[in-house]
Formats: sequence, C-alpha cells, structure tokens
Amino acid sequence: MRIDIQKTDTGEESIVIRYHEPNPLVDRIAGILRNEGNVIWGRLDDVSVAVKTDDILYLESVEDKVFAYTLDKVVRLDGSLNTFMQSCDETFFRCSKSMVINVNRVTALKSLSSNRIDACMEGGEHILISRRYASEFRRMLKGER
Repeated sequence: MRIDIQKTDTGEESIVIRYHEPNPLVDRIAGILRNEGNVIWGRLDDVSVAVKTDDILYLESVEDKVFAYTLDKVVRLDGSLNTFMQSCDETFFRCSKSMVINVNRVTALKSLSSNRIDACMEGGEHILISRRYASEFRRMLKGER
C-alpha cells in the first residue's frame, strides 16, 4: 500500500482512500479517520467488525488466540493480551495469565480462599482473579495504583 501525504496551502484538508476490494486494513484506517473512539477490530464469522472497548466485558487468550467477550458476541482479535494491555487504559486489568477484565463492567466481588477474588461481570459471568494479581487489584480499587 502506497501512502501519499501532500501539504496544501488552500482549500479544505481532505483524505482519500482508494481500494480494489474492502478489507480489514481499509476498514481499520477508515474507522480511525472517522474518529470512532476507542474501538478495536476483530473477526466475527469471517467478517471484520469494530468493537467499542467500553462494550468489552473481558478478554481471554486460548491457544494463542485472543477473544473479546461482550454481552452479545465473541470477537477474535489479532495480537496478544500483552499488546492489548499496552494500548488500553486503566479500565482494563490483567486478572490472570490468560485473562483481562474491564473493571467498569464488574457488578460484584467476592473474596475467596487462597487470596483469590471472584468477579461477577454484567452478563453474569464469573471471572477468577488469581492470587498473583489479587493484591494489585485490591490496591487499584483503593485508588493506590
């Protein structure tokens, strides 16, 4: 893909995207240009879809594939959980080696034995926060993070 950037002294600024067939890269670039906010792109039944990060309940890594779970769909994402954590804000928390939760979508918390925490999500799903991450989660809830 060739990228041409030209300075103009007159007229309105504009951006033109030329493509032969719609594809995920064109969709992603158009979404960024439309300023659709905090969205990530993934695959749902071989179709590229945009998912607002606010709609994500949690992310899970299964066999080197990352899935984003919302109330009504599961979207496969490119990349890894580490990549996602580097680009996300403080509303997401790494709760285990293979999971990240959206703290704003937690409805209830329950302390468990062995210093673990059961986080109930908006959809009724229960996510365990492992003891490795539980103390950091408690600090975050107290505003010490």
